[in-house]
Amino acid sequence: MAENESQDLEESGTEQVAVAEPGAEESQERLDLKVDIKDVGPCKKHVFVTISESDIKLLRDDTIAELSKETAVPGFRAGKVPERLLAKKFRKEISDQLKQKLLMQSLEQVSEENDLDPINEPELDVENLEVPESGDFDYEFEIEVRPVFDVPDYAGMTIERSVKELTEDDVTQARERYLAQFGQVVPYDGKAEPGDYVVCDIEFTHNGEVIREMEEVTLRLRSTLRFHDAEVTGFDELIAGATEGDVKEFDLKISREATDFDMRDETVHVKLTVLDIKRLELPELDDALLERIGVNTVEELNELLKSSLERQIAYEQRQSTREQVLEKITEAASWDLPEGLVRKHVDNALRREILEMQQAGFSRQQIMARENKIRQESVSTTEQALKEHFVLDKIASEQNIECTADDISSEIANMAMQQGESPRKLRAKMIKNGMIENLEAQIRERNVVDFILSKVSFKDVPLEDFMEESIESINRSITSSINDSDASEESEQED
Repeated sequence: MAENESQDLEESGTEQVAVAEPGAEESQERLDLKVDIKDVGPCKKHVFVTISESDIKLLRDDTIAELSKETAVPGFRAGKVPERLLAKKFRKEISDQLKQKLLMQSLEQVSEENDLDPINEPELDVENLEVPESGDFDYEFEIEVRPVFDVPDYAGMTIERSVKELTEDDVTQARERYLAQFGQVVPYDGKAEPGDYVVCDIEFTHNGEVIREMEEVTLRLRSTLRFHDAEVTGFDELIAGATEGDVKEFDLKISREATDFDMRDETVHVKLTVLDIKRLELPELDDALLERIGVNTVEELNELLKSSLERQIAYEQRQSTREQVLEKITEAASWDLPEGLVRKHVDNALRREILEMQQAGFSRQQIMARENKIRQESVSTTEQALKEHFVLDKIASEQNIECTADDISSEIANMAMQQGESPRKLRAKMIKNGMIENLEAQIRERNVVDFILSKVSFKDVPLEDFMEESIESINRSITSSINDSDASEESEQED
């Protein structure tokens, strides 16, 4: 999760007023506040604040005095306008400024005096709040705060580390996979086999009623077919042997975290009609193709592919060790998080995962497969990621671990090289779509994980099934059409 998670929570139906972090520099005299705070849910507090009439009068007088210094009216120079005239003529302006001052100063003081560590800003219906002409000023709000917990002891843990020594066969397989993007899918007059493509119409029914239809979808026969909200295991075996015109029928179960609440864990019947069978023909690796790729020889291409494989192995190793570390340090994280907070961070978690896989050089198909898996398990995955964020963020604060400008520049330079564009353009694009904050938070948390890993012991284990491509992903949902087009566009932009 991004470090500045409050930025991800700023969309609400009410105006928000910032709460200063505890320890902010005191610039005004302290208010005489009465504050009542109650727990109203996981990491959520209800705060009732009363500002005394005497404090309101002092701030009102200060506001009028400030206005007098810079305001002139006919017949009076600035600084010479009678306060009673100002109070009458600029009633609304004074009221608005007074309300803003009272809210900002009191919220800062409430946060500091009560050790509130907010996750986001309080939601306040500022427009409907009015400061009384006489008497105390009361207002209330709810705010989500960071969970309170002790950092677990991570020194001395033993972590399994996946290792693999690359072979020539690995590089050859990687080359064939890379050349596939330059290949041609041609009609095949025969029975479908694993690895072939089938063009098909798909009909989904639930309790005998059609809930979704997909026309002329092209799918590659792999062992798993994955949608946003469901997946089919043994897909290649289900379709193997099919020819044009054949109909294949089977059932699948919708994910328990699907967007459509009513369809979670429901069984859906699938009717797949084969329209065409196609097979991939790889191109000849001649001088023209080498020039198009941007290399001079096959050996040079192999070296680039080997380097990419090494990055992917490093990614898998990093992910595996990271998952083990995070699992161990969050074992005691039994505290709950607000469901609304988790929901708001689902898309952010997805963007971060895509970003990490792009940095490691994974293909668009591999990234899409992971994207659909995250969507199927969005709530539990994001809740765990949030808990990890809070633990890592606390360790980072305790150990003074930060992401530097050099860290960001270096990471962008690596990504730009892999994506074939200039670092300047990539940085501008990431700033525009909000990914730069994700990158900064990702690097900071990665630095924390590296720090933890420097304190643990390792046990090396072989990395299994590294080159296997067993998942075919389709960027659509079965139970809802929401985000289908958006998700497709986002994946294309991220590729």
